[in-house]
Amino acid sequence: MLSTLLAAFWIMVPAYVPNPVAAVCGGGMPIDFGKTYADGRRILGDGKTYRGLVCGVCAGIAVGFLQIWLFGTFGLTFLPQQTLASIVILAFGALLGDMGKSFIKRRIGKNRGESWPIADQYDLVAGAFILMLVFDPAWIFTNVTWQILIVILILTPILHRTVNIIGYHIRVKKEPW
Repeated sequence: MLSTLLAAFWIMVPAYVPNPVAAVCGGGMPIDFGKTYADGRRILGDGKTYRGLVCGVCAGIAVGFLQIWLFGTFGLTFLPQQTLASIVILAFGALLGDMGKSFIKRRIGKNRGESWPIADQYDLVAGAFILMLVFDPAWIFTNVTWQILIVILILTPILHRTVNIIGYHIRVKKEPW
């Protein structure tokens, strides 16, 4: 069980890192340039910025490079092997999933920061895995067993809540969810 937990966490680190880094480093020009959609609501909102996207993706890729180095240097063959493609796809996919959720959130009338249980926790997983299925399906089918997937689905909301509470207490987030 411990090996499955470690493998699940190892796989998801490049996807887990971008969101909190984007929150800390964000600000500046919104990705939607402040524009509204046909329904009169913002496309994404002020919380999705180019600086946050770039910093978040770069942080996910950086931690992925560290994983690749650790794997090769210390022979961590009991863990799934990250690749350049996997870390880029996971990092970028996580933030695309978050942006996709924000787009849908605006369409259903939810405001920035408003809680949307389940979607708030799994947007990064959905984005990362959908992008992985499109661009590197062999990697995901080789490394994500059904047991690892179940652990990811259990681990993600726990880590999400923990990181958001920390972000709230250090005043990076306005709400603890």
